[in-house]
Amino acid sequence: MFRNVYWKTLYDQRRGLGAWSIAIFVLVSLESALWPSIRDMPNLKDIYARMPEELGKLFDLNAMSTGPGFLNAELFTLLLPALFLVYGIGHGARSLAGEEEDGTLDLLLVMPITGARIVLQKALALFTCLFTLGLVLFVATTTMSLVFDVGISAGQAASGSLAMVLLGSEYGALALAAGAILGRRSLAAGIASAAATGAYVLYAAGLMIESVEPWRPLSPFDQALTGGPLGAGLPAAYLWLVGGAVALTLIAMPALDGRDIAAHN
Repeated sequence: MFRNVYWKTLYDQRRGLGAWSIAIFVLVSLESALWPSIRDMPNLKDIYARMPEELGKLFDLNAMSTGPGFLNAELFTLLLPALFLVYGIGHGARSLAGEEEDGTLDLLLVMPITGARIVLQKALALFTCLFTLGLVLFVATTTMSLVFDVGISAGQAASGSLAMVLLGSEYGALALAAGAILGRRSLAAGIASAAATGAYVLYAAGLMIESVEPWRPLSPFDQALTGGPLGAGLPAAYLWLVGGAVALTLIAMPALDGRDIAAHN
């Protein structure tokens, strides 16, 4: 049906991508619907002030008395990054290692296209799917902000959505590269998940432990979340996330050429 790996991958992802889009839209809608009740609570700042200092630093509780601060703490600091990572890593691991384990990668390799171009088109399909989810997140955030008077501008929603896309892209690219090199989906997903967990621990520890703080900028979570991500604008740190995804894709591109591709089923 398709003679192009990129379009074939997007076609295969259409149902899953639709389900993820609906889930993200519903999640943002439900969380935004809570804001009017939270906003009208008496002594809201006093409640947040009584919470542990470390928790306040991790979720920026001082800003939770505002709509953007509330969604930053409730969604954009932990839950949405986790969802974009799960999608990106799962998609990245399935892209090549999943095809190899299912025995379908051989069908791609007999096409008149190099292994490097297969990897590149798989990576572009991954980034396109994540961008689509980011677009859904942007539309959901701006729409629900208007409906529930959350006070999030289009620019703030764009910076937050972009941060999620870039974070998912970097670790999705890591899973894709590991899958291209190792040929094992579970191993690729495990490597990317372990790397993401380690990066989050570094980010959280850097916020709470003074001696670790100088190392915090090395974490992709710090590059994506510091200053927002809602309302962060376009920080230069986003370039590290872009560079990481591009570098991992370049590393993966030669992996299929010359490697013995084995069917595992």
